[in-house]
Amino acid sequence: MLEQDNNPFKNLQGDLKDVPPELRKKVMDDVAAAKLVMELTNLFTGNFASIIEGMLKTNSKPNQK
Repeated sequence: MLEQDNNPFKNLQGDLKDVPPELRKKVMDDVAAAKLVMELTNLFTGNFASIIEGMLKTNSKPNQK
């Protein structure tokens, strides 16, 4: 019964501690790498929908010469 009364979220309000610089650098490098992969993926796959739509779209106007 005592465990149910203990609110773990109250422990989160304590003082924040600084992260070690080497851990911070590793996390920031991982985030930068993930962002780079997402941007490269968007670069190569982002416009496929508009390209396919443009290829399949037919003109309703006849070609005039």
